[in-house]
Amino acid sequence: MSDLKHILNDPDGMSEEELLRYLEGHASEEERFAVENMMAESAFVDDAVEGLQQFKNPGEIKESIEQLNRQLQKQTQKKNSRKKKRRIEPNHWIVIAILGILLLCIIGFLLIHFQIKH
Repeated sequence: MSDLKHILNDPDGMSEEELLRYLEGHASEEERFAVENMMAESAFVDDAVEGLQQFKNPGEIKESIEQLNRQLQKQTQKKNSRKKKRRIEPNHWIVIAILGILLLCIIGFLLIHFQIKH
């Protein structure tokens, strides 16, 4: 579940490590070929690589990724907490009180009904 909260998590695409190796120039020929193919096939990947190439220091990329992951986790936690707040908690005492009042009404109706017949 925590894998879904990472900004660069793409099961069909490349991993963060592969992308960072490509950007740092440490990728093998096969990895560079795979990344460039993905860039050609997907405009999103192409834009992502171009944007990440704007960073001068690879450490800045890692910091930015960590910051984005933290923001994403905060947003999903806020969304989950809002859902929990909106949910109506079952209050058993209210149900018992309503059933008691209905039972008293039925008993009262039956008593009145049988008093009128006699």
